[in-house]
Amino acid sequence: MKSKVMSKDDITRHFRDGMSVMFGGFMGSGTPPTIMKMLFESGVKDLTLIGNDTAIPGIGVAPLIEAGRVKKVIASHIGLNPETGRQMMAGEMEVELVPQGTLVERIRAGGSGLGGFLTPTGVGTVVEQGKQRMTIDGRDYLLEMPLKADLAVIHAKRGDTAGNLYYRRSARNFNPIIALAAEQVFAEVEELVNVGDLDPDMVMTPGMLVSGLIKGDES
Repeated sequence: MKSKVMSKDDITRHFRDGMSVMFGGFMGSGTPPTIMKMLFESGVKDLTLIGNDTAIPGIGVAPLIEAGRVKKVIASHIGLNPETGRQMMAGEMEVELVPQGTLVERIRAGGSGLGGFLTPTGVGTVVEQGKQRMTIDGRDYLLEMPLKADLAVIHAKRGDTAGNLYYRRSARNFNPIIALAAEQVFAEVEELVNVGDLDPDMVMTPGMLVSGLIKGDES
C-alpha cells in the first residue's frame, strides 16, 4: 500500500494566496500545530478560514489572524480571540457567525454532495438575513447552503502510513467531518505507525480521504 507520508515542503507547495482552509479544533485542541506553523511561515494571505472558532491569542489559527493574513472567517464562536472581534468591528476582516450545529451540518452537506438543508435554527434572528425562508407543515425553516474548502488541515493522535487516523477523546471534534468536505486533506499525527499497527476498529478517518500526512514536531 502506497505511503501517504509527505515532507513539509511537499505540503507547503499546495498553499496559495486566497485559498479556503477548513481546520479542526475546539479552542485550539485538535488543530494541527505544525501544519498551522507551516501555513503561517509560507506567507500565504487573503485566506478564508472555516472552523468552529478562532482559538485564543497565539494558538491555532490566531497567528494568521493577528498577522492580517485572513480576509474572511466562517465560525460559530470568536469570543476568546479579541483580535478577531477587533478586525471584524473595524471592517478589516469579514466574519460570518454560524450557529455551531448549523456549521457542522453545512460542512456535512458539502462533504455529502447535498445541495443544502432546512433548519429552524436562526429563524427570526440576525442569522436569517440574506437566506431563504420556507414553511413546511406550518413551521418556518431557513435554507442553509453547503460548505466546502480547498484544503482541510486535521490533527490526529495516531495515524498509519496509509493515512488511516485515530483521534483521542475530545480532540476528535470537527476533524472527521472536515476531512469529507475539502479538495485536499492534510493530516498531522502525534504518533506515526505502520499499516497493520492500527486496530481497524479505531480508525475514525479512513486513509482514502487523506491526501498526505506528516508527523508533528516534537514539543
